[in-house]
Order: sequence, then structure tokens, then C-alpha cells
Amino acid sequence: MKGKFITFEGPDGCGKTTVVDMIYKKLESLGYRVIKTREPGGTDISEKIRDLILDVNNDEMSPRCEALLYAASRAQHTEEKIVPYLNKGYIVLCERYILSSYAYQGYGRGLLEGVVAINDFATAGIRPDLTILLMGDYRVGLERKNEMGADRLELESTDFHKKVYKGYEEIAKYEDVTVIDANSELETVFNNTLEKILEMIE
Repeated sequence: MKGKFITFEGPDGCGKTTVVDMIYKKLESLGYRVIKTREPGGTDISEKIRDLILDVNNDEMSPRCEALLYAASRAQHTEEKIVPYLNKGYIVLCERYILSSYAYQGYGRGLLEGVVAINDFATAGIRPDLTILLMGDYRVGLERKNEMGADRLELESTDFHKKVYKGYEEIAKYEDVTVIDANSELETVFNNTLEKILEMIE
């Protein structure tokens, strides 16, 4: 694959969407061929699965079902969108990928071993060239999300989101990630992120 695959991870409300949008516009202005996408979602099928997962009315969804739906969405997204664009030489910016499942369903739900296995299968081993992990105060992020209208996962208990945050801290110890302090000013977060990306692609 000729392109570069860059993923953005972190707790809810840490600013991933904003940073991805800023990075996308900057790279495009510099002349790079770049696309941005998200998980769950990114394709028609994956977006339909996203709607199922995040629907606040699906409060009876079991943790195993949730984990499998995320993996199913990711399988379609990887095969239909990520890999083809990488083969065309694009820089693919993806908001969330496998590590989100590790953090939320693995550590948050206590299903880590199974989550690792189903995601290895779902992605056929496709891994990012660079993962940006934005770590901000999850409590502040949740307050922001609640004001905007929270989805099913965002409405989970504070204890769940604490486990997710701790999960990301554990993940950072054994996965190849670049941790960015998301508590800083937005311009600082953007500049620090852009610096790491340009180092990798140039």
C-alpha cells in the first residue's frame, strides 16, 4: 500500500473531530492527497451499523453484541474504503479505529481478549502508520457531549468512562501511539499533532 494510514483516538469529547478537520484542511492546502473518515461509519453499511450501536433506545444491547457490531462496521469500512484509498496513495485520516474498541469494549466492558481477536479478523491485520492519542479530561468531555446531545455510549455511567480512560492509559504503555495533551489550547493541540504527522509522512 502506497498511502499513509493515520488514526485519531481518545475519550469522548477530547476534540478528535475538530483536530481531524483542521489536519485534513492543512494537509490538503499543502498539496497532499488526503481523505478523512470515521468509525463507526465511513461507508453506507457501516453508517447503518453506527446508527444501531449509538441509538439511545437500544439500551438492552449486550456488551458482546456491541463489540461484534463495532467489529462488523470496521470490517466493511476497512475493506470498502480504507484499503482502496491507501492503494491509491492517499493519506487516510480516520477518527477512531481498533484502539477505541480496546478501550471501550475491551477495558470498559471487560472483554479485551475477545475484542482483540474479532478485530484482528475484522481488519485482516491492517494497522495504522501513526496513531494520535488525544488525552483530555474525560469528565469535561462528557459535559460537552451531554450539552450537544449524547449518544448511547456517551450516556454510560461515569464509572464506565473512567474505565475507558484508564484503558487508554494502559494501551499507551504497550501500543505504538503518539500521546497529545488535549487539555492544551486547540492551536497547541493542532500544531503538536501536525508536527508528528509531517515527521511521519515526509
